Amino acid sequence: MNVILSTLNSKYIHSNLAIRYLKEYVRDIVEVELAEFTINQNLDEISGELFKMNPDLIGFSTYIWNVNEILEIIERLKIVNPDLKIILGGPEVSYDSYELLLNNPGIDFVIAGEGEETYKELIQGRPLEEIKGLAFRRGEKIKVNIPRPLIKDINSIPSPYINIGDEYRNKIVYYETSRGCPFNCKFCLSSTIRGVRYMNIERVKEDIDSLIDAGVKQVKFVDRTFNSNKKFSKAVMEHIISRDPKEVNFHLELTAHLIDDEQLEFLEDIKEGLFQFEIGVQSTNPQTIEAIGRTTDIEYLKKVSSKIKSFKNIHQHLDLIAGLPYENYNSFSKSFNSIYEIRPEKIQLGFLKLLKGSEIRQMSEKYGYKFLDKPPYEVLENFYISYGELLKLKHIENIVEKYYNEAYFENSLDFIIKNNFHSAFLFYEDFADYWDKKDLFKVSHKRNTLYTILQDYFLYKDLPDFELFSDILRFDYLSNNDNKGIPKEIESKKQIGNKDMHKLLKDKNLLDDILESEKDTATKKLLLKTSISCFSYDILEVIKSDFRKTEKIERVILFYYKNGVINRSSTYDVTDYLRRINNIYDK
Repeated sequence: MNVILSTLNSKYIHSNLAIRYLKEYVRDIVEVELAEFTINQNLDEISGELFKMNPDLIGFSTYIWNVNEILEIIERLKIVNPDLKIILGGPEVSYDSYELLLNNPGIDFVIAGEGEETYKELIQGRPLEEIKGLAFRRGEKIKVNIPRPLIKDINSIPSPYINIGDEYRNKIVYYETSRGCPFNCKFCLSSTIRGVRYMNIERVKEDIDSLIDAGVKQVKFVDRTFNSNKKFSKAVMEHIISRDPKEVNFHLELTAHLIDDEQLEFLEDIKEGLFQFEIGVQSTNPQTIEAIGRTTDIEYLKKVSSKIKSFKNIHQHLDLIAGLPYENYNSFSKSFNSIYEIRPEKIQLGFLKLLKGSEIRQMSEKYGYKFLDKPPYEVLENFYISYGELLKLKHIENIVEKYYNEAYFENSLDFIIKNNFHSAFLFYEDFADYWDKKDLFKVSHKRNTLYTILQDYFLYKDLPDFELFSDILRFDYLSNNDNKGIPKEIESKKQIGNKDMHKLLKDKNLLDDILESEKDTATKKLLLKTSISCFSYDILEVIKSDFRKTEKIERVILFYYKNGVINRSSTYDVTDYLRRINNIYDK
């Protein structure tokens, strides 16, 4: 029997964990071939690739982002090969298997819930009526068997990441150390499963070693609350730290109120860029938090996240969700401003989706939810927030993603907000309105163009201190990008020539004082690691003093690039070095 497991990932760089588990679980019974695609690929091409593999049985791993495309692929395959058997599994099909089979005649089997044991019994050929967790066709009838109990010992599931080769090099790999969640958030499917089951720590260490050795780009832990067990999570992190991997980072979803002072002390000395933390906030509205069943101490969360921010070594993502119960537009703006004060590396603005099986979907009438009853089931409006207001928040989310996240415009945004707006939300709202009026959302923009758009907005609003803002904007650009492609609109009017740049980078005093680690680097190579620019103000002092305007005084700044995840460059005032070299600057 020719068996294939397939899915459509959101990006080529991603890989699917579920189909790898299933492949390993039946390894002793049948050889399974994996076939992964992306949602951006042409469906005819995907269907053709699967058809050419001449399968007898295809299992698809389905989610809200790929189920529509998968159903179209199934329709094509079944037309040309009616004898082909199709299995669907995954969170998107686990809660309405009867309706799915009723409305899609191309599907033969649906696996609900944890799929390993159900899939194995199906492959083994057990009588269909005896397979728990399975829905199937029997003639013209649809049968839905009783649910399958959870696997008590998840260590019985073979690891898909032992003895792997180069197939995962430079890819994002999903991995779990546990299943389940200790919390009961009503918008989340994890709330439907009680308790947490953990992998054996030695197995986890072995898997992590294998992934590091395979050269993966990122390991994304899919544990719903990675730090639900303090001792276990610390042991996992300690092992990662002990390996000191150079080219991989680890993304973890944490709950802030479980992080205590001892753990903060542990986090302080971790190497920059090794870990990314995603902390779900969702809302700071107490009524909303209670309605969705979360356990959140907002002030403690702000304290913990701010402390981690101060370490400058861990990339933090904080999440908000628009469309939750009792969260109106004004309340959401307060949630946004509260989180913005922390200044995490990324603020993710999500929009509530009423997932099949979630408790909040069952309560949709209580809160007046209107939503499309097809994936991704995103809320259009409710009693508290209108469709028009959610559209405005989508524009704001777009601006936050382009300008705030990843900190390419950090000082420029701070300068505008602190000097011209009562809150960060008001700025992003106004800037989004500007983008809308200028039809800027209708086309894509390279990062360089975003700098000139921000400068155009500043001029359009006729905001004060444009010359100082120009310095700050150019400083942001050069701190985060080299000057080889700097937009001419933000270039300094006064340029440092190549001859002077060479002299500067050869200067013994400068190398001894600020670039000691590069003393033996050839000037030609050092030029690739540095940029230099003239500023009308003492820009380093302006930023250090929280943008207090000073008298104009020309300064020359050297940017030394470090390839850091959080700190991309170091900056140095080299005005006096240049004076000594060429005496070209008047005091």
